[in-house]
This record gives sequence, structure tokens and C-alpha cells, in this order.
Amino acid sequence: MHFASFADFLAMGGYAFYVWLSFAITLASLVGIVMTTRLKRRQLLGELRRKEAREARRQAAQSMENTL
Repeated sequence: MHFASFADFLAMGGYAFYVWLSFAITLASLVGIVMTTRLKRRQLLGELRRKEAREARRQAAQSMENTL
């Protein structure tokens, strides 16, 4: 499709509202997916660090118990 001017491009042949709305919804969805993925990753890594620290404390306590 060829447009005579930038204004015609923005108007999208009279369907600008639907076209730009679909672009906005798609962009918002993609941004939302990226943000939730990063948040979930951060939460999972924090949980993993806490579990590893807990296991290390448990093993240290168990080795102390064995020395008594």
C-alpha cells in the first residue's frame, strides 16, 4: 500500500483507530510479557538463593552436631 503523505499514512485509509489501537494493544501485551518474565525470574532467583543459604546453614548445623 502506498500513501501520498505522512498524514495519509497516519490515517490508514480511514481505519487509523483500529490499526493504531491494534498496534498499541500488541505493544502493551509484549511489554507486559517482558515485565512479568523479568519479575518472575527475579523472584525465582531470590527463592533459589534463600534455599541454598538454608541448605548451607542446615549442613553447617549438622556438621556442628556431629562434632559434639
